[in-house]
Amino acid sequence: MTTPADPARRRAMLIVFLVVFIDLLGFGIVLPLAPRYAREYMAGWSDLWQGATIGAIYSSFSLMQFVFAPVLGRLSDRYGRRPIMLLSLAGSVVFYSLFAVASTLPPEQGTLALVLLLLSRVGAGVAGASVSTASAVIADCTTPETRARGMGLIGAAFGIGFTFGPLIAYVGLEFFQSAHWGPGALAAGLSAVALVLAYILMPETRKPGGPTGAKEFFSLRRTREVLAMPTVGRLVLVYFLVIFGFATFEGTLALFTADAFGLDEKGNFLVFAYIGFVLMVAQGGFYRRLAGKRPERQLMAVGVGLMLLGFVGLTAVAGGGWMLRQAGGSGANLNGLFYLAVTVAVFGFAFVNPSVASLVSKAADPHRQGEVLGVNQSFAALGRIAGPVAGLLVFAQHPSRGLPFVLGIVVLGLVAALLAQDSPQRPREGAEEDRNPGPINS
Repeated sequence: MTTPADPARRRAMLIVFLVVFIDLLGFGIVLPLAPRYAREYMAGWSDLWQGATIGAIYSSFSLMQFVFAPVLGRLSDRYGRRPIMLLSLAGSVVFYSLFAVASTLPPEQGTLALVLLLLSRVGAGVAGASVSTASAVIADCTTPETRARGMGLIGAAFGIGFTFGPLIAYVGLEFFQSAHWGPGALAAGLSAVALVLAYILMPETRKPGGPTGAKEFFSLRRTREVLAMPTVGRLVLVYFLVIFGFATFEGTLALFTADAFGLDEKGNFLVFAYIGFVLMVAQGGFYRRLAGKRPERQLMAVGVGLMLLGFVGLTAVAGGGWMLRQAGGSGANLNGLFYLAVTVAVFGFAFVNPSVASLVSKAADPHRQGEVLGVNQSFAALGRIAGPVAGLLVFAQHPSRGLPFVLGIVVLGLVAALLAQDSPQRPREGAEEDRNPGPINS
């Protein structure tokens, strides 16, 4: 039966979709260019220092998400989803603008430029930690039966943002060669559009009766409490391992395609855009159709299986390409198999992501959705930090460049073992309360 609050819920979910999409579009524009711009200020530096500096700039975004995702989640549980989303979007506008300023400084101000580039990524990471709040909005607006379908909406927004962000960066390389401020300004402008939309249209979705205890926003004790919740700790571990495994592939992919297929930076933008497109189709099309018809645990198991199959295919591409090069041939002959393996792996990842978020949300107290989903996103960010580091450490250890995919297979095998040991849990007490979400303040 339709209730008066239903239009407000639908509006909130639509705005979250648009906000996440536009914010990720800006992220996708800036991220491929950050290492490129940073390198221009490090003429004469050793390869070691260049690598360490670019690595710090690159990973600072995920590190800030690791620290601040639970914090913003707790703040949204106490003060509401709307103010946290608005504050985060305003932060994105400021720090993408800072990126534009930093990238226009002359070479003689290289140290200042690098500091500002790092600060811009740190600030954008703090602002981007609001994905936990966006997930909490979806949890507020859905019943347990429709939770997975709602979480798939965020995944689709991620996919669309990652598809068009690198494409815009690709175009930006052509049009902004003499104006480095362009991509950062464009990302800031898109975030400003998202901020205006959220300010005008987004209602408050937090249920009344939130936390009233001590304001422990940076709290290891509360994080341990979340991890000790029934089923939540195991799901967070599974999510961390899946993200870690996928990040070993994602973090070394540009290097692999350069060595195996000779792709340049523009070619790699197109590869990443294709990955975003597959993610968009998988989550926005296939997953959302299956969610509600199949249990999340089943969809998650299918996703892990597809990821394993895709990584096996990528390992075969790496090994086969190496043997072809040894024989004087070209790894480009395996392009078709490469894109097939990437498609299967990304499809699998698209099934795992919203399934875990939905299961974690169902296991959480309705008044702690932001905090619990924030802890989940925090460990995902940790996986995005550790995965590329591990992948890069093993990347050069074999001339096939396939060891990151082998590492991913090992990690995903561990995930499969954990899922095999896990048995479906009975609904927690009080879950019935989630079946009828409370009123939304328009």
